[in-house]
Amino acid sequence: MTTYVYVDNSNIFIEGRRLSAVKKGLAKSVYEAMASGIVDPAWNLDYGKLYQFLCGGDAIARLWGSPPPHDSFWSMLERKGFQTTVYDKNFANHEKKVDVAIGARMTKDAYTVIDKAKDELLLVSGDNDFVPVVADLVSEGFKVEVAFWSHAGREIADVASRFIPLDAYHDHFSR
Repeated sequence: MTTYVYVDNSNIFIEGRRLSAVKKGLAKSVYEAMASGIVDPAWNLDYGKLYQFLCGGDAIARLWGSPPPHDSFWSMLERKGFQTTVYDKNFANHEKKVDVAIGARMTKDAYTVIDKAKDELLLVSGDNDFVPVVADLVSEGFKVEVAFWSHAGREIADVASRFIPLDAYHDHFSR
């Protein structure tokens, strides 16, 4: 079995900072942090640890966005053959472009390289923009898991084959 992993970098990173803000008492809840724009600017995600946790050994992982340049993730990218798509943050509609790129790649992989009898797709994002893609792939018999902080969009968690809450590992993913 091979797991094909799709990581929405800014989504996991920003929402991890919100969760950290709540843990540090800067906001009473993640929802208050979201409404008030509160994040913990000191919190950083160790992408290497995230990769090891989600992928273990046999995985094809793709990341969209731009992790910090000195993270353990980058050296792992070379060793694992990780494929990245990096977008500059200075253009309009950055997030929509990333979401569309991830959804398109998931669909392309599903119908060209993934063996739905034995492989699985793992989306690391809590964004409800992925609901149509995930719901369609699941209805076609693909196993599509979603891993994210527990405050992920309810719709994306509901349509996935399985939802994996990451909150209990927040400290492990911190650097």
